[in-house]
Amino acid sequence: MLLLQFSTSHYCRKARLALGYKKIAYQVENLTPGLHILKLRPLTGLTTVPVLLPQQPGEPEAIADSTAIFKYLDKFCPEPSLYPTEPILKKQTELLEDWLDESIGTATRFVYYDYRAGEGQSIDPSLFSRLLINVVRRQYGITPGAVKLARSRLLLAMQVLSSWQESSTLVGDTFSIADLAAAALLSPLALLPEYREAYPWIFDRIREVHDRCNEPLPPGF
Repeated sequence: MLLLQFSTSHYCRKARLALGYKKIAYQVENLTPGLHILKLRPLTGLTTVPVLLPQQPGEPEAIADSTAIFKYLDKFCPEPSLYPTEPILKKQTELLEDWLDESIGTATRFVYYDYRAGEGQSIDPSLFSRLLINVVRRQYGITPGAVKLARSRLLLAMQVLSSWQESSTLVGDTFSIADLAAAALLSPLALLPEYREAYPWIFDRIREVHDRCNEPLPPGF
């Protein structure tokens, strides 16, 4: 299997964690932002990563979106499952993963790039890094008002995910897509001291998920 990705994308990290959890052998192809459109649009009709190419007879040519990749992998390799077997718990994991995707992943991006443009410039002070950060901020409309909203969403996320302090699983007692999504989508916050100091348990769980899935830890660990 081949995973088309941006190496720094926390959404692509989700897909890598799932592949690692399933112990499925795969390779990655790191795409260049902007030019990636030329490769992805003919394959999926979309311009977003990750995209998984199963590269096996009888399988789809390409699967776009991390959630769709999760569902495909659970059919391709049922064990260990990414979903609880109990219908109510399965629905809860799906809803939690969707919320993490649509709200919290975006909020993390906004807060992370705001930090990198300010006090976090020392992480990589190169001209290329500064230019890239400015491009991302313009592309996604990362304004002071948007960052303030993102911070409030992350505060809510920490409250919703507070059960992670006492349990290694977010839904029931089964490791699931909810744990994978939270670990991946919050991982950029590891470089922000305020979150490391305020929510150390989040980063303990992120480490545990990466160890379970045999995925290298993100920057900041």
